[in-house]
Amino acid sequence: MEYVYAVVILIGLYIVLAASFNLIIGYGGLISIAHPIFYAIGAYASAILSRDYGFPIPLAMLAGTLIALVASIMVALPSLRVSGDYLLIASIGFQLGLIEVFKNASWTGGAGGFTNIPAALSASVPREVYVAIVVVVAALAALLVRAIAHGPYGRAMAAMRDDEVAFSALGRNAVAMKVGTFALGSALAGFAGALYAHYFRFVAPEQFDILQSSVVLTMVVVGGIRSTWGPVVGAVLLQALPQAITFLNLPPAVLGPLQGLLFTGLVLVFMFVRPQGLVSAGEVWSATRKGSEHARS
Repeated sequence: MEYVYAVVILIGLYIVLAASFNLIIGYGGLISIAHPIFYAIGAYASAILSRDYGFPIPLAMLAGTLIALVASIMVALPSLRVSGDYLLIASIGFQLGLIEVFKNASWTGGAGGFTNIPAALSASVPREVYVAIVVVVAALAALLVRAIAHGPYGRAMAAMRDDEVAFSALGRNAVAMKVGTFALGSALAGFAGALYAHYFRFVAPEQFDILQSSVVLTMVVVGGIRSTWGPVVGAVLLQALPQAITFLNLPPAVLGPLQGLLFTGLVLVFMFVRPQGLVSAGEVWSATRKGSEHARS
């Protein structure tokens, strides 16, 4: 059962990652693929604060989430004040640079990883409790993104995404909205990272590299960008699929590249064959079509 629990927890955490990334790249229209680095910041920060500085684990998790939020603002604020395209460049540079810090700094455990992270629950508490906590967090994250995207803030995000000049002409602050959207999505990723660290009790730099960026991007694109349940479907499918591949007993030299090719290939196939993903954003697209039909009439 330990294996099943680990898979369910990973699926739940990737649902949080995919849903929060959908908020950024789908609803917000902000181009960034460095989402896993904020997952890493939450994981490392919570692990270091709890193990080396004696923080209570809930407080360490909260601190990890806040540190991820602050880091995302520091990345987004200067790049989004110039142009949205600079966010992609700045976020990739931030991801690659911080991974090198994790690999070489002694206080992060270096390339060997950070070990002996305190467990969130004592040994007497059944593992099912932590599984239930992660499932509830994943459901709440998806519902939170849905509530934001379909509320007044979501309508403002859509207006900003579709025509930033007109949005700014109405007196709205586009930079503040973009930074706020990016920070909220990154904070959710940081919280997911803290949950990961205190269950698996080990983190290493290669868990948060560019390959993980392609994994999260694939979940959103294949599942359905700008849809509530698309990233959920994508996370479940693309976490179950690699687990199935591992049963083929392929050598590690083949298994790693095969998974990378699988994710990249799925993105390309869906972009050309079914760009709306498995779960299309019906309500958003219907509203757009209705608006177009109304304008034509």
